Amino acid sequence: MTKMMTVLKAWEFLSENQLQTVSFRKRKESLAQDLVLLCEENGVSLNDAALLDIIYTQFHWHQRVWDVFQMAKEPGEDIDLSDMEQFKSSFKKILQRALKNVTVTFRDAEENAVWIRIAWGTQYRKRNQYKPAYVMYYSQTPYAFISFSQLRSNTPLLCQALTIASKHHQIVKMDLRSRYLDSLKAIVFKQYNQNFETHNSATPLQERRLGLDINMDSRIIHENRIEKDRVQRVTQDIFGDYSQPRLEFAQYKLEIKFKSDLNGGILAEREEPLRCLVKFSSPHLLEALKSLAPAGIADAPLSPLLTCIPSKGMNYFKIKHK
Repeated sequence: MTKMMTVLKAWEFLSENQLQTVSFRKRKESLAQDLVLLCEENGVSLNDAALLDIIYTQFHWHQRVWDVFQMAKEPGEDIDLSDMEQFKSSFKKILQRALKNVTVTFRDAEENAVWIRIAWGTQYRKRNQYKPAYVMYYSQTPYAFISFSQLRSNTPLLCQALTIASKHHQIVKMDLRSRYLDSLKAIVFKQYNQNFETHNSATPLQERRLGLDINMDSRIIHENRIEKDRVQRVTQDIFGDYSQPRLEFAQYKLEIKFKSDLNGGILAEREEPLRCLVKFSSPHLLEALKSLAPAGIADAPLSPLLTCIPSKGMNYFKIKHK
């Protein structure tokens, strides 16, 4: 209930006196009815409700999946220092001209960022306010973070509006996705050395790793202190001594033709490449990878395909012959 009060206060629609009349110990149904009555007293509008939904999403962004998009200007073109109000106006006009049945709501955030909520409709259906798309865009940067609604057919229109309103010429979807928006921002803006918010984890990872080292040291970790120091040094050189951005998976799609020094064989005659999909999953993948070598589970250093995720800004990889 404390989180609910935080969201309602950030909304600034209900007065402090009105919030004090609400009993947050009631059942959810009764509590919701009380809040609805207060909102009706204040003449709540669709835009007010949309702002509340944005604020809720800002506090609970980990409940959605976020994709990263990168925009680009023409070679040699200067950065256009357009203001945020101009961006908002242009973005909204582009969507509403192309699709009459759409609701666009903005909320400014820190560091010249803006949150955008888009409720899509169609020619025959009204706008679906329960399944909107969300965009977080940082002014004067080429990056946008998008959480799509189920109506994916409007993705090209959304990307077009972002590109034109921000005065870029093209936009591409990066091979980077996660529920943890702060980690995605840290990766694309190269800001790794910070604390990342965690969810659904009863025990901090460092504590779990410490227990793993103690329990498995006698059986797995090499007794040679020099080797242990080398592993620790290599691991720190690769991952640093700070917490890693939080990603849940990394996916590798392989399309490689079979090669062999031996002549003949079924695979040697195969024209089509061998296809394979490998996926690594973990509640905190990069921290899990960082702990492998010190725990004696893997050799140090790890494969660059695993350690390059933050530097390349990718957790989807396609591996083919050059």
